Amino acid sequence: MQYLQGLLLITMENALLGSLVVLATLATSCNAQCYIISNQNSTPNKCKDLNGVIHPLNSKWKTENCEECTCDQGGIYCCNTAAVPVDYDTNKCQIIFNKETCTYAVVEQEDPGKTCAVSGWVL
Repeated sequence: MQYLQGLLLITMENALLGSLVVLATLATSCNAQCYIISNQNSTPNKCKDLNGVIHPLNSKWKTENCEECTCDQGGIYCCNTAAVPVDYDTNKCQIIFNKETCTYAVVEQEDPGKTCAVSGWVL
């Protein structure tokens, strides 16, 4: 009986470890740039953002950091809207962020007038 209990415990530990590995892999590959601010203020039907600005319930807005945010009963949910370059020649090239258009450009370090090839982007 103790043998079966030990075997069951080892099997459960292996299943848990396998699940954690899969979850970590998915979180790494998705690389979603989102965050949540829980709604802890005492004012119903409103949300307060990190800058102290109050937003009405069910509203949506874009921040100066190119994040799209929404307010609901649970709080504020914000996600980055700018795709970030991740697969380019980091020795030869650099990234430049344009806040006005919420876009990145990848250009040569020696000649910023020349763009670099990018093979992968993450949103």
